[in-house]
Amino acid sequence: MQTTIDILGSVGLWAAVLRIATPLIFGVLGALLCERAGVLNLGIEGIMTFGAMAGWLAVYSGAGLWTGLLVAALSGAAFGLLHAGLTVPLGLSQHVAGLGITLFASSLSYYLFRLAVPVSGTPPTVEPFQPLDFGPLSDIPFLGSTLFAQTAPTYLAILLAIALAWILARTPLGLAIRLTGENPHAAEAQGLDPIRIRIGAVVAGSAVMALGGAFLTLAAFNSFFPTMVQGRGWVAIALVVFASWRPGRALLGALLFALFDAFQLRLQPLAGGVVPYQVFLMTPYLLSILALVLVARRARVPQALMQPYHRGER
Repeated sequence: MQTTIDILGSVGLWAAVLRIATPLIFGVLGALLCERAGVLNLGIEGIMTFGAMAGWLAVYSGAGLWTGLLVAALSGAAFGLLHAGLTVPLGLSQHVAGLGITLFASSLSYYLFRLAVPVSGTPPTVEPFQPLDFGPLSDIPFLGSTLFAQTAPTYLAILLAIALAWILARTPLGLAIRLTGENPHAAEAQGLDPIRIRIGAVVAGSAVMALGGAFLTLAAFNSFFPTMVQGRGWVAIALVVFASWRPGRALLGALLFALFDAFQLRLQPLAGGVVPYQVFLMTPYLLSILALVLVARRARVPQALMQPYHRGER
């Protein structure tokens, strides 16, 4: 028990929580934005993978790190436009289109990566984002080594969560997005264009998702490999439900999953090989499923989620 308490009180654990949570925050915010407008985007896993590749390849080719993030966001927006084009005006199955985008984007990522980078024993690397220096704030005991020792994309993710919460709750744009996700025909009666709103939300949400992938290659690591997203996109989809489609709770959900993940990594050495490491690897997912089951019954789903909208119909 004392060892567990020591782990929970360590600076390294909580600093790792913020790092692990960052791609999940980007992913869950992007998925939440899509779903609040009424569109389920199961292309998130592929979009994050392609964003990781596109951002890394841009930096590897000589662009700056922020340019790499921009390239990743634009690539995600392009896949979002494809998904929105299939599901919004054409009304195709959002499940099928999303899974198709995941397969297409993931395969295209590996193909383009191998075209640009020859096969070698050691993957090429780039110089990633470095932790920001906040001066005296970084010297604050405990907080300085956790909150003020992160890379710029981590702070960007937190700011995006705050901004999205404010937009959805306090602005006419947010009201239009929420109304479209609840009742697009009522939105149409108010003079809004649900098709344009849904397309815009999916494009913007997909751009944010891709930033989560780019964080992995430009901040968490410094190279790209095709399986590096490792299911984070699917976790983000589940976290949207856990958060009841609220950005603030989505941020907390991402941090909670990251805590489970960081904690199990530090428990593995203490098991001394007695407990198979696979048990520790699956623990964050089991705990997340449990939390999801407990919360999902009370979650209020956007009423028009996954429902095709056709102009003029009632």
